[in-house]
Amino acid sequence: MSTAENEKFERLLDEAMKKMQECQLKYTLKSCSDCEHFIGCDIRKAYVQAVYDSMSKGETGGFEF
Repeated sequence: MSTAENEKFERLLDEAMKKMQECQLKYTLKSCSDCEHFIGCDIRKAYVQAVYDSMSKGETGGFEF
């Protein structure tokens, strides 16, 4: 996998994390689990997907650590 592809996954993860942190600040929360919208939250789902994609680099199964 090229450096550009790796950077793409890291950039997407950073963007998703920023959105999640902005939401937590907006609702004055330290954790998404304290939020009433925890189940079904699109921001949290996008963050979890970005973490998975970053770890798997877009491949199914296994992770690079």
